[in-house]
Amino acid sequence: MSERELARLSVLIDLSDDRLTVEAAGRLLGLGRRQVYRLRRAFAAEGPTALVSRKRGRAGNHRHGETFRQTILSLVCAHYRDFGPTLAVEKLSERHGLRLGVETLRQWMIAEGLWVDRRHRLPSPHQPRRRRECLGELVQIDGSEHAWLENRGPTCTLLAFVDDATSRLMVLRFVASESAFDYFRATRAYLETHGKPVAFYSDKHNIFRVNNGEGGERVTQFGRALEALNIDIICANSPQAKGRVERAFGTLQDRLVKEMRLAGIASIEAANAWLPGFMAGYNARFGRVPANTKDLHRKLRAADNLDEILAWREERTVTHNLTLHYDRMMLILEPTPRTRGLAR
Repeated sequence: MSERELARLSVLIDLSDDRLTVEAAGRLLGLGRRQVYRLRRAFAAEGPTALVSRKRGRAGNHRHGETFRQTILSLVCAHYRDFGPTLAVEKLSERHGLRLGVETLRQWMIAEGLWVDRRHRLPSPHQPRRRRECLGELVQIDGSEHAWLENRGPTCTLLAFVDDATSRLMVLRFVASESAFDYFRATRAYLETHGKPVAFYSDKHNIFRVNNGEGGERVTQFGRALEALNIDIICANSPQAKGRVERAFGTLQDRLVKEMRLAGIASIEAANAWLPGFMAGYNARFGRVPANTKDLHRKLRAADNLDEILAWREERTVTHNLTLHYDRMMLILEPTPRTRGLAR
């Protein structure tokens, strides 16, 4: 019996033993005189079982029918077998016009073996780092190699620029693999769209930091370009330190892969052309309002020549014969008044 039914039982026992009047019992139960008399007669005839709700164990009036349930499960098996209940409910509504609750679908998928609840995760031993307050104050950058196109295309890498204050995707770009040139292209797209942020936050990949132990004042090609643009580069000591972009990749490896499957994307070029629409929807759903509404992005100056800055630079010495060596090649300069002055 429920707590409510047990409370009714106590009142009806007192009423039957004449320790309560009908009016007092009605006040305690919140019922009228007629209902109190009805319950007393039923209690006298059937005992405590008369107070148990007759609806218990019966299907509710708003329960989905078996045909609807089988239709939903057949669609999930056909199109959304590896989708979570939340995303599957969204797609059933968007693509098929079928609406139901997330928890309802979760229970159906568990019963059919299509979904297993995740175990409770252990608490993270890493101290949380507070978000930056302003848009453009810190932008986390990273790349994730994954079978983004599944079996429809080659394994590739997704470069992501995620704002720390808002969790918004600022730039997404599919590339064959992580390289300085691809980061140059992605950074150029960022700068031309949003402006210059205060700092980038990355891992210790050799694109961002010199890792050969020599240290000193040496910087990478990417670091040199950011220095010319007056943008700081911070290298995290652990993946957990740049948790915004790491968690974004966790979501993208689930949602983005499935969205591209539904859209029929099968090449890196098609994926890059399709990404802006996905980013707008992602940011509308997962982006958050910054603590401070000030935008710290700075506009590009006339002196910020991206063609010159976002380029690979190597230093070489010109010989007296106006030659120089680079990449196992000897380059011969044409003798002109300008090149003659470059010797040594």
